[in-house]
Amino acid sequence: MTVAALEGESSPSTARNSVTVAGWTLVSRVTGVLRVMVVGPVLGATYFANVFQTSYLLPHLVFTLIAGPVLAMVLVPTVVRAIGAGGAVRAREVLGGVSGWLLTVAAMVTVLLMILSPVVAWTLNFGIPDPVARGRGMWLTTLLVLLISPQILLYALAHLGIAAQQARGRFALAAGAPIVENLILIPTVIVAGWCYGTGLDVEHVPVGLVIVLGAASTAAVALHAAVQLVGATRLGMLSWPSMRWRHDPEVRAVVRRLVRSVGVAAWPAAAMYVLLTLAGTVRGGVFVVQLAHTVFFSLSFVSARAVSMAALPGMAHAAHHEDGTTFGSQWRQGLSYVLIASLPLLVLLGLNSGPTASLLTAGEPRHAGFVGPLTACLAIAAVAQLVGGIHDLGRQALFARLDDRIPRRASEIAFGVTIAVAGVALLLPADGTRLVWLVMANLVGELAAAGTVLIRLRRTILPERFLEPRPLAAALVATAAIVPVAAALHWTEQINPHDRFTDLAFLAVGAPVALGIYVLVLRMATRRMQRRGLVSAVSRSAAR
Repeated sequence: MTVAALEGESSPSTARNSVTVAGWTLVSRVTGVLRVMVVGPVLGATYFANVFQTSYLLPHLVFTLIAGPVLAMVLVPTVVRAIGAGGAVRAREVLGGVSGWLLTVAAMVTVLLMILSPVVAWTLNFGIPDPVARGRGMWLTTLLVLLISPQILLYALAHLGIAAQQARGRFALAAGAPIVENLILIPTVIVAGWCYGTGLDVEHVPVGLVIVLGAASTAAVALHAAVQLVGATRLGMLSWPSMRWRHDPEVRAVVRRLVRSVGVAAWPAAAMYVLLTLAGTVRGGVFVVQLAHTVFFSLSFVSARAVSMAALPGMAHAAHHEDGTTFGSQWRQGLSYVLIASLPLLVLLGLNSGPTASLLTAGEPRHAGFVGPLTACLAIAAVAQLVGGIHDLGRQALFARLDDRIPRRASEIAFGVTIAVAGVALLLPADGTRLVWLVMANLVGELAAAGTVLIRLRRTILPERFLEPRPLAAALVATAAIVPVAAALHWTEQINPHDRFTDLAFLAVGAPVALGIYVLVLRMATRRMQRRGLVSAVSRSAAR
């Protein structure tokens, strides 16, 4: 896609890119949910399951401390500008300079994580009451962390490839490639469970099982990174890392913004790590918290966050040309799409969190009494995906204007609020109540962050309108139309409680029907409101 294409960014292209991101992300995130569902029954409601599930996320959380999703927010607007100023050659120079800096930092952090692996192991095992089991768990965790540490470098390569593709308006491969990680790990966990046994806790876990799981997860991330780099190569955006980034003013500016913005991603990652370690104080508790967060991110990325990623290049182009009218239009359009995509998911999951929790639990986690807590956690996640999506769109809009101060402050506020609420969980019983409270802490933090970002963005957009009322009204009407369908699905679950086959059948039929009704009513309401708006405009013109 050339800069001319970006200049012609319109409503249909933003909608089309949003659908592309949502579609491929849906496939990727579904496999992520399947991964958690497989790990739960195979590893069981055990402390070792807690350790593995948290350790599997650790490299990505650590990479997020360096850049993570902020890399695309900072880099994409710069590359878009570089394409406009000097074409693909200049864009590759910028990418090469940023790559040299980022990979150097990632290598140093990888070594640091290896050195600190015993400390990390302690944080993941301090909740084990038996001293002997805790000591063995720390040893196994140290080995696992050493095996997965190289993933930090691999994630840096993958995200550089993602940013390069998004800057050229290509989203499909960037959104769908993470599926390869889950497609490798899922069969590995199944085979490992068949070979070594299932439901083993730290006292009985063989070293071979730890090596297999750690090596397979690293190989999966390596393949993911390779796929993303191939995607960047096909667009002519792959560049060798350059250590001369200090001599390029534009690259230095990107690096400075990344360093300043590190808290935008680092604070949420740190909060997530704290939540998982606290969940680890409940035997098998990480399964519930991680599954709730996986559903939260899955829904958010296939709806609101898909919109924000697709809207970023257009908002960055408008901000670069100081076109406040176009920027305001892009923001209102994106916000409308976010609400339209998120509201039906909120209703469907919020009213049917019970049967969904029943479907997602199997084996030992189900018998450990996790269905009830997971039901409450999924209902919270239904609300959080809407709040988090609005927060992400606002954050992307500010980054498009090269404003990293407010997103950073919002993340700091969210971290403080989340940790304060999560700290109360230690006063609660070490059971499902504690797990529900930890998921609630994440929602409260997202609310605080979204409010901070939106207040700043409202002032920035003035005198342009902040919200388009007609799409919002149409979305609310369409959402109200599917409430009876969602309520009927909930009612069927009450008639046949704990019948997983019936739950699956009704959800498989009812959810598409509800979404179909939503789309139909939304189109009808939108057309009616457009006609009313046209009539009002004609009446005002005649009066003048």
